[in-house]
Amino acid sequence: MKHQMHVNEFEILPIKVAHAAAIVTLPFHHKDPFDRLLVAQALTEKILIISADAVLDNYAVTRYW
Repeated sequence: MKHQMHVNEFEILPIKVAHAAAIVTLPFHHKDPFDRLLVAQALTEKILIISADAVLDNYAVTRYW
């Protein structure tokens, strides 16, 4: 796994207080708390989300897949 993370230039993104705080500002499009955390992280860090879940398109994030 470490090899693939390096090859693909992936990094583990820790959960920060700013991510948790951003969750409460999100509209309730998605009921899954983990997916809401991913959206909050993507918005806070200005990064995209890799997911097959089309519900995430209801948020102002860029989703690939």
